[in-house]
Amino acid sequence: MRTFRLVPTPFALAAFLLASSAAHAQTTPADSAAQTMPTVLVHASADASAEGLSKAYAGGQVARGGRMGILGAVDMMDSPFGSTSYTQQFIADQQARSVGDLLQSDPAVRMSRGYGNFQEVYVIRGFALDSDDVAYNGLYGVLPRQYVSPELLERVEVFRGASAFLNGAAPGGSGIGGAINLMPKRAGNAPLTELTLGVESGGHAYAAIDVARRFGDKQEFGVRVNVAKRQGETGIQREDHDVGMFSVGLDYRGRSYRLSADAGYQNFDLTAPRPSVNTGSLTALPGAPDAAKNFAQPWSYSKEHDVFGTARTELDLAKDIVAWAAFGSRSTKESNSLAQPTLSSLNGDASVYRFDNARKQEIRTGEVGIRGKLTTGAVRHTLVASWSGHWNEAKNAYAISDYAGLPTNIYRPLDVTMPPTLPANSGGVMSDPRLTQKTVLNSYAVADTMAFLDDQLLLTVGLRRQQIRDAAYAYGTAVQYSSYDKSATTPVAGIVYKASKNVSLYANYIEALVKGPVASGTYFDGQNDVPLSNKGEVFSPYKSKQKEIGVKYDGGRLGMSAALFSTAKPLPAVVGSRATLSGEQRNQGLELSVFGTPMAGVRLLGGLTWLDTEQRKTDKPANNGKDAIGAPKTQLSVGGEWDVPGAPGLSLNARSIYTSTQYADLANSKQLPSWTRLDIGARYLTQVAGHDVTLRARIDNVADRSYWASAVSSFDAGSLVLAAPRTVVVSGSVAF
Repeated sequence: MRTFRLVPTPFALAAFLLASSAAHAQTTPADSAAQTMPTVLVHASADASAEGLSKAYAGGQVARGGRMGILGAVDMMDSPFGSTSYTQQFIADQQARSVGDLLQSDPAVRMSRGYGNFQEVYVIRGFALDSDDVAYNGLYGVLPRQYVSPELLERVEVFRGASAFLNGAAPGGSGIGGAINLMPKRAGNAPLTELTLGVESGGHAYAAIDVARRFGDKQEFGVRVNVAKRQGETGIQREDHDVGMFSVGLDYRGRSYRLSADAGYQNFDLTAPRPSVNTGSLTALPGAPDAAKNFAQPWSYSKEHDVFGTARTELDLAKDIVAWAAFGSRSTKESNSLAQPTLSSLNGDASVYRFDNARKQEIRTGEVGIRGKLTTGAVRHTLVASWSGHWNEAKNAYAISDYAGLPTNIYRPLDVTMPPTLPANSGGVMSDPRLTQKTVLNSYAVADTMAFLDDQLLLTVGLRRQQIRDAAYAYGTAVQYSSYDKSATTPVAGIVYKASKNVSLYANYIEALVKGPVASGTYFDGQNDVPLSNKGEVFSPYKSKQKEIGVKYDGGRLGMSAALFSTAKPLPAVVGSRATLSGEQRNQGLELSVFGTPMAGVRLLGGLTWLDTEQRKTDKPANNGKDAIGAPKTQLSVGGEWDVPGAPGLSLNARSIYTSTQYADLANSKQLPSWTRLDIGARYLTQVAGHDVTLRARIDNVADRSYWASAVSSFDAGSLVLAAPRTVVVSGSVAF
């Protein structure tokens, strides 16, 4: 007997959903018993919760609240923390090409890049959050490591401040200043079929399809499929991006339980991507080159392919008691050949050497928990207990050419022949990378949110016991040579006092628990790049303590907040040729934010962050009292959208981003100038042949300014990221 197997393609699955929706519309219940069942009301819950996602605030750009780790979804006026949840509508209207692209609108966040690679790094309150440590539906490490396609996302939730209690320790070793949680798309009540096509400067093309349907007698089963492709040269000369993704989101809503699952694939392939610039032994910085210029070597590239998935369930055990469980995994394969220039003079002279890397990574993660409500006298309690675990195994190999390098110039780039790698500068086998690091995290948490005075006063207290086991293995042989097994307890205390219907005052104490960094790469000894003597050493985890007070205002259509905060962390340094942790970096500051619709037809989103950083007790007394690397004192992001009177469907928007001076070294001799960027755009909604059509256009960096956008920090070394040039993006979406 011959067996046939059907292998569905993404577009075949989308076509099936289109066809099945028509058939489903004519289906009737098989028996009267089914007709008497209560209707299931679907809220497009991305996390399989009964409440669904927090409602959008006036203007639709942000939500009223978001996920607060094990505390679940919390309204902004009930939360003793600062956060912003950006909606899928805002993601689409911004034509965001990445999470970092969207977060340019957040005044507490600035974008940077991984040291020597093209990983997105989100600098929150002056501390780096690596894209490794971004959560997906509450689970760490599930999403692709360097870049996340925005087509996957329903919400982008930015939590400002330490979060070890709420989410557990970030497994990648960052996240002291804040956390980011990305929420997946789900099928809503109405069928959705939307096709989007776009193009941007350089001829970079974009296509995406988003299809959602619900099935069943009571619409209890939902399917959401997203497919997207970006390909072609960007506005940076010779830089080519090839990005593809496919994802399926499923959910089922029963009488007393909810289920959801996601599966996805993404490739992120870059050819001749413009690298960061090492500042070398310079004691000052050269001016920024033309933002459209590319000083990458034509043979350089970076490739990342990821397969990932999650599953989540929530069960109603009783009227006010809910249990949940979630699990996720990711499998990653990366390879690259990089050539990052190191400056040798202010006229742009530099040298490059070849650095090849091969990486494989396997992630497994999960959590289980229970949440319930009870009343004792006049006090209402919301109690929660949970366990979370994370397992990470990384395999790496590298090969490097002569460190002396070959000459180039960032203003007048020279293409050099790809130099050979040297066995003496290599580790492991590129075609078969072996185990180099294994990290295992386990934690248990309990919390109680108590409501007094008819919910006018809310007090949250809790503890998380966290175990971190980390081990390093020799390149090529996978022989373990460094490890630790440490445990720590991180508390939380937060209070909210609702001074009136529209005003909440809050304060919190919370800690960050971060696994120690890995001594990797090279350092500059004043003449050459040389390897660290303790390359590969894994440092023990450390804590950072945060104190914060703030006020929030909810005017119904306009919301505002203000917060004062202070956080400190150990400071990485290089002593001799050895990487170490020496001293402390203390960040404190003020955050102001505003969002909503101050008047009919006008939407406002933005704010201001003032930041004061200080190095303390360092191994170099001359650095004490000086600023940290890559931490601007002032960050301003203000965006507005205006519905043009007399032109139904037409909206104009603008966004201004200001970043003050920042430093690229601990001695504060290498200062990046301040910069201001203006972005403008338009959106037009209309109907064509009975179909809803949305046309969008955006121009980033309207003035085509060239500037150093950020400083990347790795131990006590800094490197520079050049801004993107003027970039025009246009797209059209059609709903069928």
